[in-house]
Amino acid sequence: MNWQQLLSSTRPGTRDTGGHITRSEFEKDYDRITFSTPFRSLQDKTQVFPLPEEDFVHNRLTHSLEVASVGRSLGKLAGEQVIAQNPELKEIVGPGDIGAIVSAAALAHDVGNPPFGHSGEGAISEFFKQHPVAVGLKTKLGLEEWTDLINFEGNAQGFRLLNQKHQGLQLTSATLGAFSKYPRQSLLSDEHDKERKSQKKFGYFQSEKHIFQDLAKELGLVELSEGRAWVRHPLTFLVEAADDICYHIIDLEDGCTLGLVSFEETVDLIKGIIADRFDQEKLDALPTMNEKLAILRALAINELIAQCVVAFNANEEDILEGNFDRALTEVIPATGQLNKISEVSIRKIYRARIVFEKEVAGFEIMSGLLEVILGAVVRRYNNFATAKDKTVIRLLPETIQQSLKGGSLYQNCRTVLDFIAGMTDSRALTLFRKLKGMSMPA
Repeated sequence: MNWQQLLSSTRPGTRDTGGHITRSEFEKDYDRITFSTPFRSLQDKTQVFPLPEEDFVHNRLTHSLEVASVGRSLGKLAGEQVIAQNPELKEIVGPGDIGAIVSAAALAHDVGNPPFGHSGEGAISEFFKQHPVAVGLKTKLGLEEWTDLINFEGNAQGFRLLNQKHQGLQLTSATLGAFSKYPRQSLLSDEHDKERKSQKKFGYFQSEKHIFQDLAKELGLVELSEGRAWVRHPLTFLVEAADDICYHIIDLEDGCTLGLVSFEETVDLIKGIIADRFDQEKLDALPTMNEKLAILRALAINELIAQCVVAFNANEEDILEGNFDRALTEVIPATGQLNKISEVSIRKIYRARIVFEKEVAGFEIMSGLLEVILGAVVRRYNNFATAKDKTVIRLLPETIQQSLKGGSLYQNCRTVLDFIAGMTDSRALTLFRKLKGMSMPA
């Protein structure tokens, strides 16, 4: 792979490749994502704590903004070294452009997540595997299409949203490439390299197969399986690092704020990252716990950014050849301490009773919505729609109703999932109650 091709500013499906007097093409990407509907919906989607009642706990929107901020720093710092080693790049990009690509991709990294976080993904997958409404679909769909449905993946849903024409985003190839954390389809042969981190999940559905194939060709990504799987875009490693840094440090901060992890334990965990920069006297001088957590967070994130940039630049050659396929946070001096934070977070935060209670509710809500809405759409497709089914379909937004007309069974399933996965947590709960007769319109 080569940087000139990887940093392509072309926009798939459009001739818009011209520069702008005040904004680069990659800065335009960031702005387009910021004003998009999928991004705006993240303000009421679960990060760790579903439907948080405390305003200082992160949701998907605040998390994404923070990841984008960290991503910009990672991209600019790593980009300085990349351009220094590849002076021909100075004619087309600067470090700020590389920072803008990473920042835009990081800003969008969660747009495909359904309501209720990972439990929402699990609920959709289990519905297609087990619910009577969905099980009969297997014989009517292609194997690759069926594999898409029984393994709902937020990353693939995000790629789908970013490429839907009605969203109007038309992002650059470089940003779409950096966004694609898992550059493969859902179904691969048993022989594919499962040890690669980039192959653990998948990054596009069959509905976007040709879009991704064209993107990979435009960027010059190395193929691992012909027309099905590729190595990552190099900047994806920085997007992933930004996400890893934020959820390790900020989820721990949220856990401490909510009393799930003691302040003393939190300090000890973060102290292991900032090492010599830790100053107990300065920390004690701050009047509140929130101020102390804020300074610790800043020091830890700055240190992790510096370490990840060193790791990226040290492995640049292997990354470009497609030989490096690990998270940057797995090959830095702070890796051991991050593993300790993960262990505490899993035990005390992600497995907290309040998280489990709301995840169970999320499973029930998502399954209930799919039962009513997808059931109605499937029965109409098979010419068995009931009076209730017809009413349910009339309740759907006009754009969804139009998308359901004339589409294949697989396309109809994708359209229903676009609607349900695109909801906020609160809207999903409200619609569930109405469809189940648990509440009446005011």
